[in-house]
Amino acid sequence: MSKAKTPDDLTITPRDVRFGRDRAPKRWWLNGDAYATAFYNALSVTFPKGEGYFIDSVRAYQDQVPPRLAQEIRAFVRQEAIHTREHMAFNRQVTDHGYDTSRLDARVDHELSITRGKPPIANLAATMALEHFTAILAHELVADPRHLAGGEQQVADLWRWHAIEEIEHKGVAYDTWVHATRDWSRFRRWRIKALVMLIVTFKFFRGRTAGMLDLLAQDGLTGAGVKWRLFGYAFGRPGMARRVLGAWAAFFLPGFHPWNLDDRALIGLVDSEFAAARLAPA
Repeated sequence: MSKAKTPDDLTITPRDVRFGRDRAPKRWWLNGDAYATAFYNALSVTFPKGEGYFIDSVRAYQDQVPPRLAQEIRAFVRQEAIHTREHMAFNRQVTDHGYDTSRLDARVDHELSITRGKPPIANLAATMALEHFTAILAHELVADPRHLAGGEQQVADLWRWHAIEEIEHKGVAYDTWVHATRDWSRFRRWRIKALVMLIVTFKFFRGRTAGMLDLLAQDGLTGAGVKWRLFGYAFGRPGMARRVLGAWAAFFLPGFHPWNLDDRALIGLVDSEFAAARLAPA
Protein backbone atom coordinates (compact mmCIF):
# COMPACT_ATOMS: atom_id res chain seq x y z
CA MET A 1 0.00 0.00 0.00
CA SER A 2 1.23 3.47 -0.81
CA LYS A 3 2.49 5.48 2.17
CA ALA A 4 1.47 8.69 0.43
CA LYS A 5 -1.87 10.18 1.36
CA THR A 6 -4.22 13.06 0.86
CA PRO A 7 -2.95 16.14 2.76
CA ASP A 8 -4.39 16.39 6.26
CA ASP A 9 -5.23 20.06 5.78
CA LEU A 10 -7.04 19.63 2.46
CA THR A 11 -10.62 20.90 2.33
CA ILE A 12 -12.91 19.89 -0.53
CA THR A 13 -15.29 22.79 -1.07
CA PRO A 14 -18.09 22.78 -3.65
CA ARG A 15 -18.55 26.10 -5.44
CA ASP A 16 -22.07 26.62 -6.75
CA VAL A 17 -21.62 28.65 -9.93
CA ARG A 18 -23.77 29.02 -13.05
CA PHE A 19 -22.10 29.83 -16.34
CA GLY A 20 -23.28 31.37 -19.57
CA ARG A 21 -27.00 31.48 -18.90
CA ASP A 22 -27.30 35.04 -20.18
CA ARG A 23 -25.45 34.66 -23.48
CA ALA A 24 -24.71 31.61 -25.60
CA PRO A 25 -21.13 31.20 -26.83
CA LYS A 26 -20.21 31.28 -30.49
CA ARG A 27 -20.18 28.01 -32.40
CA TRP A 28 -16.38 27.93 -32.36
CA TRP A 29 -15.96 29.47 -28.92
CA LEU A 30 -12.25 28.73 -28.47
CA ASN A 31 -10.26 31.20 -30.54
CA GLY A 32 -12.53 30.68 -33.54
CA ASP A 33 -10.85 27.29 -33.97
CA ALA A 34 -13.04 24.34 -34.97
CA TYR A 35 -10.46 21.81 -33.77
CA ALA A 36 -9.93 23.34 -30.35
CA THR A 37 -13.67 23.75 -29.88
CA ALA A 38 -14.39 20.15 -30.89
CA PHE A 39 -11.70 18.93 -28.48
CA TYR A 40 -13.45 20.45 -25.47
CA ASN A 41 -17.02 20.02 -26.68
CA ALA A 42 -16.51 16.28 -27.13
CA LEU A 43 -15.13 16.03 -23.60
CA SER A 44 -18.02 18.03 -22.17
CA VAL A 45 -20.62 15.79 -23.77
CA THR A 46 -19.24 12.85 -21.78
CA PHE A 47 -19.28 14.58 -18.41
CA PRO A 48 -22.90 14.40 -17.21
CA LYS A 49 -23.20 10.64 -17.58
CA GLY A 50 -19.59 10.07 -16.58
CA GLU A 51 -19.86 12.10 -13.42
CA GLY A 52 -23.11 10.40 -12.51
CA TYR A 53 -21.24 7.11 -12.80
CA PHE A 54 -18.43 8.44 -10.59
CA ILE A 55 -20.91 9.56 -7.95
CA ASP A 56 -22.64 6.19 -7.81
CA SER A 57 -19.35 4.27 -7.79
CA VAL A 58 -17.81 6.18 -4.88
CA ARG A 59 -20.99 6.71 -2.88
CA ALA A 60 -21.47 2.91 -2.76
CA TYR A 61 -18.60 2.85 -0.24
CA GLN A 62 -19.51 5.92 1.79
CA ASP A 63 -20.77 3.91 4.77
CA GLN A 64 -17.73 1.62 4.78
CA VAL A 65 -14.87 4.13 4.97
CA PRO A 66 -13.37 6.14 7.85
CA PRO A 67 -15.27 9.30 8.87
CA ARG A 68 -12.92 11.77 7.20
CA LEU A 69 -13.03 9.94 3.88
CA ALA A 70 -16.82 9.68 4.16
CA GLN A 71 -16.96 13.46 4.54
CA GLU A 72 -14.70 13.88 1.49
CA ILE A 73 -16.99 11.56 -0.49
CA ARG A 74 -19.97 13.75 0.41
CA ALA A 75 -18.09 16.85 -0.79
CA PHE A 76 -16.98 14.98 -3.92
CA VAL A 77 -20.60 14.08 -4.69
CA ARG A 78 -21.73 17.70 -4.28
CA GLN A 79 -18.97 18.97 -6.56
CA GLU A 80 -19.66 16.37 -9.24
CA ALA A 81 -23.40 17.02 -9.12
CA ILE A 82 -22.84 20.73 -9.79
CA HIS A 83 -20.36 19.88 -12.56
CA THR A 84 -23.05 17.72 -14.14
CA ARG A 85 -25.58 20.54 -14.02
CA GLU A 86 -23.22 23.06 -15.61
CA HIS A 87 -22.02 20.77 -18.37
CA MET A 88 -25.59 19.80 -19.18
CA ALA A 89 -26.32 23.51 -19.63
CA PHE A 90 -23.21 23.95 -21.77
CA ASN A 91 -24.01 20.85 -23.83
CA ARG A 92 -27.46 22.26 -24.60
CA GLN A 93 -25.71 25.29 -26.07
CA VAL A 94 -23.60 22.95 -28.20
CA THR A 95 -26.71 21.27 -29.59
CA ASP A 96 -28.35 24.68 -30.05
CA HIS A 97 -25.63 25.35 -32.61
CA GLY A 98 -26.95 22.40 -34.60
CA TYR A 99 -24.53 19.72 -33.48
CA ASP A 100 -25.99 16.23 -33.14
CA THR A 101 -24.44 14.68 -30.03
CA SER A 102 -26.57 11.53 -30.01
CA ARG A 103 -23.75 9.34 -31.30
CA LEU A 104 -21.38 10.72 -28.67
CA ASP A 105 -23.98 10.01 -25.98
CA ALA A 106 -24.50 6.47 -27.26
CA ARG A 107 -20.75 5.84 -27.16
CA VAL A 108 -20.59 6.94 -23.51
CA ASP A 109 -23.53 4.67 -22.69
CA HIS A 110 -21.71 1.76 -24.28
CA GLU A 111 -18.46 2.49 -22.47
CA LEU A 112 -20.16 2.73 -19.08
CA SER A 113 -22.22 -0.40 -19.69
CA ILE A 114 -19.11 -2.59 -19.60
CA THR A 115 -19.15 -2.71 -15.79
CA ARG A 116 -22.95 -3.02 -15.53
CA GLY A 117 -23.81 -6.02 -13.38
CA LYS A 118 -20.23 -6.32 -12.13
CA PRO A 119 -19.33 -6.02 -8.42
CA PRO A 120 -19.14 -2.45 -7.07
CA ILE A 121 -15.35 -2.72 -6.89
CA ALA A 122 -15.25 -2.86 -10.71
CA ASN A 123 -17.09 0.46 -10.96
CA LEU A 124 -14.82 1.94 -8.30
CA ALA A 125 -11.70 0.76 -10.16
CA ALA A 126 -12.87 2.37 -13.39
CA THR A 127 -13.76 5.57 -11.54
CA MET A 128 -10.37 5.64 -9.82
CA ALA A 129 -8.63 5.43 -13.21
CA LEU A 130 -10.88 7.99 -14.91
CA GLU A 131 -10.52 10.40 -12.00
CA HIS A 132 -6.76 10.28 -12.54
CA PHE A 133 -7.41 11.30 -16.14
CA THR A 134 -9.56 14.23 -15.11
CA ALA A 135 -7.04 15.32 -12.49
CA ILE A 136 -4.06 15.41 -14.84
CA LEU A 137 -6.06 17.17 -17.55
CA ALA A 138 -7.27 19.67 -14.96
CA HIS A 139 -3.73 20.30 -13.75
CA GLU A 140 -2.50 21.00 -17.25
CA LEU A 141 -5.49 23.19 -18.09
CA VAL A 142 -4.79 25.53 -15.17
CA ALA A 143 -1.00 25.31 -15.27
CA ASP A 144 -0.75 26.43 -18.89
CA PRO A 145 -3.12 29.29 -19.80
CA ARG A 146 -2.44 28.72 -23.50
CA HIS A 147 -5.00 25.90 -23.56
CA LEU A 148 -7.91 28.29 -23.09
CA ALA A 149 -6.31 31.44 -24.51
CA GLY A 150 -8.69 33.26 -26.81
CA GLY A 151 -11.72 31.39 -25.49
CA GLU A 152 -14.95 33.15 -24.64
CA GLN A 153 -14.76 34.17 -21.02
CA GLN A 154 -17.81 32.35 -19.66
CA VAL A 155 -16.79 29.05 -21.24
CA ALA A 156 -13.14 29.40 -20.24
CA ASP A 157 -14.29 30.15 -16.69
CA LEU A 158 -16.45 27.01 -16.71
CA TRP A 159 -13.47 24.86 -17.59
CA ARG A 160 -11.14 26.55 -15.09
CA TRP A 161 -13.71 26.26 -12.29
CA HIS A 162 -14.25 22.61 -13.11
CA ALA A 163 -10.50 22.02 -13.22
CA ILE A 164 -9.71 23.35 -9.75
CA GLU A 165 -12.42 21.19 -8.20
CA GLU A 166 -11.10 18.13 -10.03
CA ILE A 167 -7.67 18.88 -8.57
CA GLU A 168 -9.18 19.40 -5.14
CA HIS A 169 -10.94 16.03 -4.99
CA LYS A 170 -8.41 14.03 -7.00
CA GLY A 171 -7.60 11.70 -4.10
CA VAL A 172 -11.15 10.70 -3.15
CA ALA A 173 -11.77 7.82 -5.56
CA TYR A 174 -8.21 6.57 -5.13
CA ASP A 175 -8.41 6.63 -1.32
CA THR A 176 -11.75 4.84 -1.48
CA TRP A 177 -10.20 2.21 -3.75
CA VAL A 178 -7.24 1.73 -1.38
CA HIS A 179 -9.60 1.29 1.57
CA ALA A 180 -11.87 -1.09 -0.32
CA THR A 181 -8.88 -3.25 -1.33
CA ARG A 182 -7.02 -2.99 1.98
CA ASP A 183 -7.02 -6.79 2.36
CA TRP A 184 -5.53 -7.38 -1.09
CA SER A 185 -1.85 -8.01 -1.63
CA ARG A 186 0.16 -5.10 -3.01
CA PHE A 187 0.78 -6.99 -6.23
CA ARG A 188 -2.88 -7.83 -6.74
CA ARG A 189 -3.89 -4.21 -6.20
CA TRP A 190 -1.21 -2.96 -8.61
CA ARG A 191 -2.06 -5.58 -11.24
CA ILE A 192 -5.78 -4.77 -11.22
CA LYS A 193 -5.37 -1.01 -11.19
CA ALA A 194 -2.76 -1.15 -13.98
CA LEU A 195 -4.98 -3.37 -16.13
CA VAL A 196 -7.99 -1.13 -15.54
CA MET A 197 -5.99 1.99 -16.43
CA LEU A 198 -4.79 0.44 -19.69
CA ILE A 199 -8.34 -0.53 -20.66
CA VAL A 200 -9.71 2.87 -19.63
CA THR A 201 -6.96 4.68 -21.55
CA PHE A 202 -7.66 2.78 -24.74
CA LYS A 203 -11.39 3.36 -24.53
CA PHE A 204 -10.98 6.99 -23.47
CA PHE A 205 -8.74 7.93 -26.40
CA ARG A 206 -10.70 5.91 -28.93
CA GLY A 207 -14.06 7.25 -27.75
CA ARG A 208 -13.07 10.89 -27.38
CA THR A 209 -11.23 10.94 -30.70
CA ALA A 210 -14.28 9.50 -32.44
CA GLY A 211 -16.43 12.14 -30.76
CA MET A 212 -14.16 14.98 -31.83
CA LEU A 213 -14.07 13.73 -35.41
CA ASP A 214 -17.86 13.39 -35.37
CA LEU A 215 -18.28 17.04 -34.36
CA LEU A 216 -15.70 18.18 -36.91
CA ALA A 217 -17.49 16.23 -39.65
CA GLN A 218 -20.65 18.17 -38.80
CA ASP A 219 -18.65 21.30 -39.60
CA GLY A 220 -17.78 19.81 -42.97
CA LEU A 221 -14.25 18.87 -41.90
CA THR A 222 -13.39 15.31 -42.90
CA GLY A 223 -10.55 13.26 -44.30
CA ALA A 224 -7.00 12.34 -43.38
CA GLY A 225 -5.91 15.97 -43.16
CA VAL A 226 -8.50 16.63 -40.48
CA LYS A 227 -7.32 13.67 -38.43
CA TRP A 228 -3.75 14.91 -38.74
CA ARG A 229 -4.68 18.42 -37.62
CA LEU A 230 -6.59 17.05 -34.64
CA PHE A 231 -3.58 14.92 -33.75
CA GLY A 232 -1.41 18.03 -34.04
CA TYR A 233 -3.68 19.94 -31.70
CA ALA A 234 -3.67 17.17 -29.09
CA PHE A 235 0.01 16.17 -29.30
CA GLY A 236 1.70 19.18 -30.88
CA ARG A 237 0.51 22.66 -29.92
CA PRO A 238 -0.81 23.28 -27.37
CA GLY A 239 -0.46 19.51 -26.92
CA MET A 240 -2.74 18.66 -24.01
CA ALA A 241 -2.43 14.90 -24.61
CA ARG A 242 1.35 15.05 -24.98
CA ARG A 243 1.82 17.17 -21.88
CA VAL A 244 -0.09 14.79 -19.56
CA LEU A 245 1.74 11.63 -20.66
CA GLY A 246 4.25 11.75 -17.81
CA ALA A 247 1.56 12.25 -15.19
CA TRP A 248 -0.44 9.42 -16.76
CA ALA A 249 2.55 7.07 -16.59
CA ALA A 250 3.18 7.94 -12.93
CA PHE A 251 -0.01 6.03 -12.11
CA PHE A 252 1.85 2.75 -12.72
CA LEU A 253 4.76 3.46 -10.37
CA PRO A 254 5.03 1.75 -6.98
CA GLY A 255 3.94 4.11 -4.23
CA PHE A 256 1.74 6.17 -6.53
CA HIS A 257 -0.86 8.42 -4.96
CA PRO A 258 -2.61 11.36 -6.66
CA TRP A 259 -1.28 13.70 -4.00
CA ASN A 260 2.36 12.73 -4.58
CA LEU A 261 2.10 15.91 -6.64
CA ASP A 262 0.71 18.58 -4.35
CA ASP A 263 -0.61 21.07 -6.87
CA ARG A 264 -2.94 23.03 -4.61
CA ALA A 265 -1.15 26.19 -5.68
CA LEU A 266 -3.01 25.86 -8.98
CA ILE A 267 -6.31 25.95 -7.11
CA GLY A 268 -5.22 29.24 -5.59
CA LEU A 269 -4.72 30.76 -9.03
CA VAL A 270 -8.44 30.45 -9.77
CA ASP A 271 -10.27 29.97 -6.49
CA SER A 272 -10.59 33.64 -5.53
CA GLU A 273 -12.76 34.25 -8.60
CA PHE A 274 -15.39 31.89 -7.17
CA ALA A 275 -14.99 32.58 -3.46
CA ALA A 276 -18.55 33.92 -3.15
CA ALA A 277 -19.91 30.64 -4.51
CA ARG A 278 -18.32 28.44 -1.86
CA LEU A 279 -20.85 26.20 -0.10
CA ALA A 280 -20.75 25.44 3.59
CA PRO A 281 -19.67 21.89 4.53
CA ALA A 282 -22.49 19.37 4.42
